[in-house]
Amino acid sequence: MRVLIDTCVLYPTVMREVVLGCAEAGLLEVRWSARILEEWARAARKIGPQGETLARGEIASVSARFPKAVVAYPEEKLRQFWLPDKDDIHVLTAAVVGSCDAIMTVNIKDFPKDVLGENDLDRLSPDVYLVDLFHQSPDAVRAVGDAVLAEARRLSGDDWQMRALMKKARLPRFGKALTA
Repeated sequence: MRVLIDTCVLYPTVMREVVLGCAEAGLLEVRWSARILEEWARAARKIGPQGETLARGEIASVSARFPKAVVAYPEEKLRQFWLPDKDDIHVLTAAVVGSCDAIMTVNIKDFPKDVLGENDLDRLSPDVYLVDLFHQSPDAVRAVGDAVLAEARRLSGDDWQMRALMKKARLPRFGKALTA
């Protein structure tokens, strides 16, 4: 399945690393646009003066890991689509131009299923989708979860537990599935 990843899934780190880890395992094919990556960098400014700098480094790393993920489209293409929040039309445009099957987002109200359906797209909640992937490929997804947990422990110096880490990352059902 080819999935357009919204900014709110790429930033924060844990959610991004779980989703991209599953992509690296071959469980989904990810797409995004340059504008989505730029939104990520701007959103990271909120954590302090170095937030954007760190985000740009992460963006460079993600871009190297997924060199075919960026979807380019002409600006005039934006006028062909409608969403309740006009600032999200670029996400829908990238998904259509990128021949995606779905948009992964936590902003459910901004992407009505009827509008997406008119464009042959589905809307995926990261938490629900990751649980589904876990049921389909438990060993591969568990390995991704374990790697993300190990990295969170290494970087923070804290003894994170899977369920608590995933809950903090807005993936409570996924954390529960991994610990059941």
